[in-house]
Amino acid sequence: MFITLSSTHLNVGRVAVTDGMDSVAVNRLLTAGYEVIERHYTKDELLSGALSTFDAVVVRSATKLTSEVISKSDNLSFIGRAGVGVDNIDLQAASSHGIVVCNTPQSSTNSVVELTIGHLLSSCRHIARGDRGLRAGLWEKKQLKGTELSGKRLGLVGFGRIAQGVATVATAMGMECHAYDPYLPSNIASKFDCTMHDDVDSIFRLCTHISIHCNLSEETHHLVNRERIAMMPTLAPNGVNCGNHIVNCARGGIVDEGAVLDYLESGDLTSAALDVFEVEPALDNPLIQHQNFHGTPHIGAATLEAQSRIGDEMVTLILDHFAGKRPHSALN
Repeated sequence: MFITLSSTHLNVGRVAVTDGMDSVAVNRLLTAGYEVIERHYTKDELLSGALSTFDAVVVRSATKLTSEVISKSDNLSFIGRAGVGVDNIDLQAASSHGIVVCNTPQSSTNSVVELTIGHLLSSCRHIARGDRGLRAGLWEKKQLKGTELSGKRLGLVGFGRIAQGVATVATAMGMECHAYDPYLPSNIASKFDCTMHDDVDSIFRLCTHISIHCNLSEETHHLVNRERIAMMPTLAPNGVNCGNHIVNCARGGIVDEGAVLDYLESGDLTSAALDVFEVEPALDNPLIQHQNFHGTPHIGAATLEAQSRIGDEMVTLILDHFAGKRPHSALN
């Protein structure tokens, strides 16, 4: 469903920024004549109509714009997601209320690619575990013999911009890349020296290293589950017993964290690295205490460069919207 702007929306308005935005971007909006309120609202405040006096709202992942919140936000005509994933926004409810929803899919790509590669390297070379050991007074040189990424198969679940970037770097490091994405033609993967599969299970059967790059949906919830982890081969094509490794810098909930913990405990999963969790903050998650797990607190796009690009793109989207143009990344 495409949203058509009415004449009542074609004016400068009030913008709520609930989860922070680059200061340069905020100043651009202020200079353009917008009133910008930077404040995080609680769930109860949102349900009480805290956004009802705003024309636009910019959120990251912390603010949840449910159908109930949207129904209480009478004046909104624009929702901007400063980032990629929009599982915290009810798109159907927004569409039914005539609200345009946009994200910033290109701005954080490089940052998430680099974090994913960082987690892959840390997993195979025990970087996080080694650091924790040093801080605890341990010199675990003999225990932390790792494996190289070169010569291993990397399975990419989802093959959008970020996965394509990961494939480019991984291939340069000597990995053999495989991908599953039912929404893309297979010839796209070949441009990145990557093999596209039409069955996600074949990725798990073939690859010792799995990296998640899809959106969270009913279809992908717990896509990485006990059955698929059990399919992973342990042995690399070059005969090295490198073990099995899973990285997720996409969305929490795609990986069944209970299954991951069980397989780490049994040793059938060698390492797991998550930047995103099903419930955040994940401070009480038992997974983070396992010695072969390491994680980061949802920082995929948390670089100075990415936040600058996200802010700049978001301002452009807002300006286009209130000028009566269809924003380039409109999702409805």
